[in-house]
Amino acid sequence: MSGTREQELLSRTALGTFRLNGQFLAVSEELARPAGLTAAWWQVVGAVLREPLPVAGIARTMGITRQSVQRIADLLVTKGLAEYAPNPAHRRAKLLRPTQAGRDAVRKIEPGHAALAARLRTELGEEGFAETVRVLERLSEALERVAEP
Repeated sequence: MSGTREQELLSRTALGTFRLNGQFLAVSEELARPAGLTAAWWQVVGAVLREPLPVAGIARTMGITRQSVQRIADLLVTKGLAEYAPNPAHRRAKLLRPTQAGRDAVRKIEPGHAALAARLRTELGEEGFAETVRVLERLSEALERVAEP
């Protein structure tokens, strides 16, 4: 492969991240299935468990398009797992919040989620697991800064 060492590192980082994304999606689908959710539905409901958010805010947090989140949010509302609420800060951008059924569905995922977290902690070690999180967050923040126009 031609190019600089930095280009090689960037390519390896991107390929590793794409693979990791695929692995997380596969594991998430397995964890979410018994609760009657998909990984994408879980992701969107999970984004609003602490506080209701507008679709654009969920999209920003998740790093995906607003249109993708809107499609999933509408589906969650249709399925009774979430609902739209008025947004005092913006009349047209309603807030998405989970219903009790949505909260119950996410709660069904928690035992499998906890078990996977414990297995990863055992595999990586407590400090290694925490360092992995720090490195990924740092990479995301750096890429956000350098990719700005």
